[in-house]
Amino acid sequence: MTKIGILGIAHMHGYSYARALKGMNDVEITGLYDDDGYRMNKACRDLGIKSCEDLEELVAGSDGVIVTSENSTHRKFVEIAARKGKHVLCEKPIATTLEDANAMVEICKENNVKLQMAFPVRYSASVRKAKEIIRAGFLGDVINLVGTNHGRMPGGWFTDPELSGGGAVMDHTVHVVDTVRWLLDCEFTTVYATFGTLIYDIQVEDCGLEMFKLSTGQYMTLDCSWSRPRAHPYWGDVTLRIVGTKGTLFLDIFNSKIEVYSNESGSSWENYGDNLDQLLIEEFVEVLRSGRSPFTIGEDGLQALKVVCSAYRSFEEGTETKIV
Repeated sequence: MTKIGILGIAHMHGYSYARALKGMNDVEITGLYDDDGYRMNKACRDLGIKSCEDLEELVAGSDGVIVTSENSTHRKFVEIAARKGKHVLCEKPIATTLEDANAMVEICKENNVKLQMAFPVRYSASVRKAKEIIRAGFLGDVINLVGTNHGRMPGGWFTDPELSGGGAVMDHTVHVVDTVRWLLDCEFTTVYATFGTLIYDIQVEDCGLEMFKLSTGQYMTLDCSWSRPRAHPYWGDVTLRIVGTKGTLFLDIFNSKIEVYSNESGSSWENYGDNLDQLLIEEFVEVLRSGRSPFTIGEDGLQALKVVCSAYRSFEEGTETKIV
């Protein structure tokens, strides 16, 4: 039996991960801890799992832990797990500062702990197929890329800069950066970013546009805005248009869905494609059982955060910024 604890349930993905674990054989959720007692108890009732007041005891009694707390508290939970030698799946972004991210990667190395990042987009069958196509040379030389990661404004702690580290740029950039790094075996070298709070009365940015240069020579743009209205029947998207000298490839990663119209409930989209959260959790369980390195590692989270931090610096300085 593989035993997994959940540390923090602030992020909505925590619910999805818990449900995925509950559907797996020979997996036990040892319990859930959250700094917010009301949030912890509500989630435990909703998910049918045990609440744990003693964080250290929960970690000690688990083979691994999943961290889905607020962004700024990831380091605290990862360090507790690492000191007890427990492998970790950490929600994205890895942290809100490079200091925290570096410390998380280092303490996991020091304690021989696997740090897996929650970058589920890489698990999409369409993304894996795209990598095959690019490697086989069917696009020729890749010239440029255009990406989007739109979504609804999540509200709550996501709009508190102390807890989230930023708005749409922090929330949505990392997914696409990680996907492109893997697809092209590249790093992001420079960024010019502009963003603003244009739609909602909140303390963080809800719209952002970034232009990057990649280590492999291409330029790329990314719209990472919280621009989906609440009436929209689907949360958001991740898209990539990859232009090459021989052809163009378009990825619409969450577009495996059926649109449904109803007199009672209006329109909705029912997803029939890959359950990326399920694939991510299955990977983590396999990492715990086999001891192999995860598909998405702590260093991937660190590299994605470097891009985000440089984007904020670019906006503040009003100039193209080197990513370091």
